[in-house]
Amino acid sequence: MDFSLNELQTMLADSISRFIDNEYDFDTRQSYADSERGFSDAVWAKFAELGWTAVPFAEEDGGIGGTPVDVMVLMENLARGLVVEPYLPNILLAGGVLSRTASEAQKEQWLHPIIAGELQATLAFHEPQARYEISDIATTATPDGNGWRLNGNKGVVPNGGTADLVIVPARTTSDRAAEDGITLFAVPAGELSCQDYPTVDGLRAAEITLDDVFVDADHVLGQPGAGFAPLDATLDDATLAVCAEAVGLMRALTDKTVEYSKQRVQFGVPIGSFQALQHRMVDMLMACEQARSVLIWAVMTHAAGEDSKRAISSIKYLIGNAGQKVGEEAVQIHGGMAVTWDLDVAHMFKRLTVINRMFGNADWHLDRLAVQ
Repeated sequence: MDFSLNELQTMLADSISRFIDNEYDFDTRQSYADSERGFSDAVWAKFAELGWTAVPFAEEDGGIGGTPVDVMVLMENLARGLVVEPYLPNILLAGGVLSRTASEAQKEQWLHPIIAGELQATLAFHEPQARYEISDIATTATPDGNGWRLNGNKGVVPNGGTADLVIVPARTTSDRAAEDGITLFAVPAGELSCQDYPTVDGLRAAEITLDDVFVDADHVLGQPGAGFAPLDATLDDATLAVCAEAVGLMRALTDKTVEYSKQRVQFGVPIGSFQALQHRMVDMLMACEQARSVLIWAVMTHAAGEDSKRAISSIKYLIGNAGQKVGEEAVQIHGGMAVTWDLDVAHMFKRLTVINRMFGNADWHLDRLAVQ
């Protein structure tokens, strides 16, 4: 089987690499992360100009018809720059739901501006009581004339503080944890109560409260009560995307650690000449290669339209363990400087730690594997 990149994927990887090398060094990244919005609107516009925001979408929706493999290449390469621009919440989460459920009029109103880089959006899928069970939704939507009234709370909403549009899953019928009875709503951000805050990985999230929020009937995405399937499929895409990002981070940490070991001198010789450290760095490289192999299998299984739940849980479990190991080794070999705010290694490790807890941690996915 040929695992080499095709022409589009090679061009995509090269364009991201040039962008990071020439325009997105670590200090620049930090200045964007520390800004009021937590990212650069100019950089986001450049993402759209370069076509990166169009990658996952069908041509008829204004995209370039990219596959899950294309998204893997994009996320793996963006990881090297620790990019803070909201690709995951805006394109893969909100855009993923809209591409699956929105009518043509709704796509014209919301999806096309997202692809053009003109609209910020997110998906508020997590609730405090649910942990990682996406069907456990306590937020309710009750009919009210020509619309719905929404009440509930959503937690750790990525890009929630800067989003213009928030997609909200709410329960319209059935029991709280049932898969049926979930409806998806496109809610203007101005209708919500939002508390924005920075996260440990340099990004931003928000706690969102819906207190008797009225939503017009034409803001319902798809059929009422049938929101679980598109929500579940979107989160599968997002899980693979953050796993690809994690693999990119793992490789960047390994490369930086090897390079540092060649420069750091102790007892008159580079520390990379110490056999014990060589063994540890080889283990880091092996973990990277194993993770990338499983990632490719999982993404190709998903792209083929097969039942990919087992593959997704396999890579997420592996990332949770191997990523933690690679991050810890990178920090230890770099020494005390690796936990300072001024070194990118520390931020990469923090991002890996957050990814481990997104869309189900390693233990949760191991339990899911055990029952499949």
